[in-house]
Amino acid sequence: MSAAVAATRVPLGAVLRAPGFAWLFSASMLGRIPMFATGLVLVLRTRELTGSFASGGLVAGISAAAVCVSSPVLGRLVDRRGQVLVLSGCVALSSAGLLLLGLLPDGTSLALPVLCALMTGFGFPPLGACLRSALPALLPDRDRRHAAFALESAATEVTYVIAPLLVAVSVALGGPATAAFVAATLGPLGVAAFVAHPAVRGWRPEHDGERHPGGALRGPGARSVVFIFALVGTAFGAVEVAVPASADAGLAGVLLSLWGVGSLAGGLIAARAPAPADGRRRLRRLLVALAVGHLLLIPAAGPLALALLLPAAGLAIAPTFACTFALVEDLAPPGTLTEAYTWLSSGITAGIAAGAALAGILAEHQSPAAAFALAAGAAAAGAGLAALSRLR
Repeated sequence: MSAAVAATRVPLGAVLRAPGFAWLFSASMLGRIPMFATGLVLVLRTRELTGSFASGGLVAGISAAAVCVSSPVLGRLVDRRGQVLVLSGCVALSSAGLLLLGLLPDGTSLALPVLCALMTGFGFPPLGACLRSALPALLPDRDRRHAAFALESAATEVTYVIAPLLVAVSVALGGPATAAFVAATLGPLGVAAFVAHPAVRGWRPEHDGERHPGGALRGPGARSVVFIFALVGTAFGAVEVAVPASADAGLAGVLLSLWGVGSLAGGLIAARAPAPADGRRRLRRLLVALAVGHLLLIPAAGPLALALLLPAAGLAIAPTFACTFALVEDLAPPGTLTEAYTWLSSGITAGIAAGAALAGILAEHQSPAAAFALAAGAAAAGAGLAALSRLR
């Protein structure tokens, strides 16, 4: 490696030692653990209450749909009212839903778990979007913000692993109701630590002097990125179905974890690289890499081949997120940065739901390879859209 290249590397220690960053970053991750645990908690607790896994899946799906719908609304409220008020109200509603879920008696009507799902979904605090919109005050240097985006994307993979393990331990100790109570506790702890930070209490959105009904989506570049994220989500949803269709239940979890390990490794590598001079070009290249990585999964036959190929397929995931988060800073119209980030969450959530549904049909009526082909095709379509869009 040349000295010139080495000199451009971003020291992660400098990012983590930036005043207030480690505290805010850790609080954000703690507060997001319930989001990744809530779906499983809803499935297990509803099944315990009603005796039906189908009802559990329905309730979890309702909660995910509520998150998808409410996230941009909450993001717009943050941009207008500030982070403290909105985050505090959100966590109060979502935690109340989880507490109520844990307190429901056996044999309760399905309507009550549905109510809990709506409360947790509509009230889930947009901590990721709030963290990113607060970063310019903590990390004025663009290279360090890019490193922070990559660290966040990598840490999210760790959170995906921690959340279900936490649910498993809670269920083993006291049942699904205990898991609901634990998730209801972690959310307020994370949000309380987050809003206590001076950068959050003093955060004010940038206003352009007018309120536009289109919000963040009035910018054509922001709209394009949301559609790109929906296609990326479609690829993820397809993989999450294709892997279990290719291996037994026990191995499927391990294989999907290896996929996440690849993303974690890619995020840590990206965190040491400087911000790209042309973020649009890097995004296109990362999406192509994502498509190629998942294309290699199509001929994979059996768990061993998937175990070797899934980490490589996951390498581009976290860097793609980091690059997109950095681009949104430039693409979001003034005064809509938090809302723009929440639209990304809604886009990828909708894509995951669509990808899982389509992949289920393909895996059942054709083969798991067809579901992997859907994942590769969706990522390739995202690359094509990024190439065709001017992203401005």
